[in-house]
Amino acid sequence: MKTAHRNRAGRAWLLLAALIWPGALLAQFPRQEQEPKKLAPVTGTYAIVNATVIQAPGRKLEKATVIVDDGLITAVGQGIAVPGDAVVIKGDSLFVYAGFIDGLSHAGVPEPKEERRERPADPGNPTPEYAGITPERDVRDVIKPDDKSIEELRALGFTAAHVVPYGRMLPGSGAVILLSGDKTDRMILGSQSSMYSTLHGAPRAYPATVIAVMAKWRELYRQAKLAKDYQAVYASNPNGIARPASDRILEAFYPVIDKRRPVFFQAEEYLDVQRVLALHADFGFTLMIGNIKQGWDAIPDLKSSGAKVFLSLELPEDETENKKGKKDESNKEDQPSTLTPEEKERLEKRKKEAMALYTGQAAAFHKAGITFGFSSISVKSSDIRKNLGRMIKSGLTEDQALAALTTAPAQLLGLADRIGTVDKGKIANLVVSDKPYFDEKATVRYVFVDGMMYKYDPKPTPKPDPAATVVLAGTWTVTLESDELKKEYSVTFEKEGVNYRGSIVGEEFQSAVPLENITLNGNMLTYSYTVGSGGQSYRIDVEATVGADNWKGTATAGAAGSYTLEARKGPNR
Repeated sequence: MKTAHRNRAGRAWLLLAALIWPGALLAQFPRQEQEPKKLAPVTGTYAIVNATVIQAPGRKLEKATVIVDDGLITAVGQGIAVPGDAVVIKGDSLFVYAGFIDGLSHAGVPEPKEERRERPADPGNPTPEYAGITPERDVRDVIKPDDKSIEELRALGFTAAHVVPYGRMLPGSGAVILLSGDKTDRMILGSQSSMYSTLHGAPRAYPATVIAVMAKWRELYRQAKLAKDYQAVYASNPNGIARPASDRILEAFYPVIDKRRPVFFQAEEYLDVQRVLALHADFGFTLMIGNIKQGWDAIPDLKSSGAKVFLSLELPEDETENKKGKKDESNKEDQPSTLTPEEKERLEKRKKEAMALYTGQAAAFHKAGITFGFSSISVKSSDIRKNLGRMIKSGLTEDQALAALTTAPAQLLGLADRIGTVDKGKIANLVVSDKPYFDEKATVRYVFVDGMMYKYDPKPTPKPDPAATVVLAGTWTVTLESDELKKEYSVTFEKEGVNYRGSIVGEEFQSAVPLENITLNGNMLTYSYTVGSGGQSYRIDVEATVGADNWKGTATAGAAGSYTLEARKGPNR
């Protein structure tokens, strides 16, 4: 076996650059939690024997065998003979599921580096590229098979994803890919599967606002309809008719007009959902809406529209609790609150009610009879399983969660005949865990993508030493280093009673950035800080084991995993 997660020299420096250009934080960190191992392709036959096989929600087989051969599931059931050339996986304590499907994702699509562009000479008529109107582009042209975001999702059990390019109003067409392969074309399960659209405008140029984006969208659709009709007339009898001009932007709308390709809108908030539904009502195209975060009030309209729905896997953090479930007392402001006890109680009640709407959204959609999948396009991969658990605690059953990860997205994306269940003849996309997947203590042990096996050997989680004596107060020099770049930052901690406050200073920060959620449990240190760029904020979470005058740990940010860091006591020399 050889490792499937390679150290990609030349890309590791992007983590450090992300601290200089925080807009590049998303998906810039290689995974540290587990090292996946991919079997050398000496055989294409595998047998998982004596396992609990959840073929689909509500369909479970005990002590069953799954045979994988040449990329397909060739047998599922009890008492099945194991081929002599098969690699055998003893599944006595293992649980086998269909590989998960991400409904809207940037997996495999590197985020473009943020560049400052000069305002167009004619802001009312900028170039299509500046305006973000490039529907003729194909996501296949920018997919990188070795991008770390693919491994991040695969390690969680995702084996297929509907991926789209980065961009503003009309970034390009999406494709459904398998999360494995050395060449892009080999990964493609469905090309040009959607016309991807957002409501994001262009900075300092038309269309800059949401209303302007909607107006431009209507204009383009109508122009495309006229151009398509004119081409049909010309094709039927060109004699005496001026030859129609070719326009790739308008031509990208033709399969949408014919309902051969859906429009996949990203719409997170209630008002955005309503705006997208208004466009759908105007033109009647086939509609998919992804990454919905605040859609509970739009449930009746979504149901009557017939739109296909993918809910966001991102949830707001519960600010009343830290990672250990205790109230965070580390960063209270010195000045007393001006709220009365009654006002505080009402405020906390409103916060809990709002949080319940977010965590209970999936259950509400199921209760309303709306089939939905999930989208990872804006969530940190390290939060996905935790957020699924929060949804389950808020009323979504495990079978319903499994359906939203498997059978529902397969149906919504038109792929139910190939993926989504553990059945004979389906593509061998499987996730194998050592406990039921939604158990908080479960770990993924194997993932199969298109018949290729990835093995995960979990690294032991460091345990705090409660007897350790650690002097955290003072200044520490924190080093982030790659093959091409080395950066140092000064982190200062001050002790206040039993709590700490702190800050981080670096040459690219305009001023000291305060640390948040500082916790020291024995010799285990955790803290966070937030940096901003382009009007957006990005949070970095640090975990470390502290010694007498040094500590080592990881920094996690964006939609990807972790990067190693080290620190030594004392200021930067």
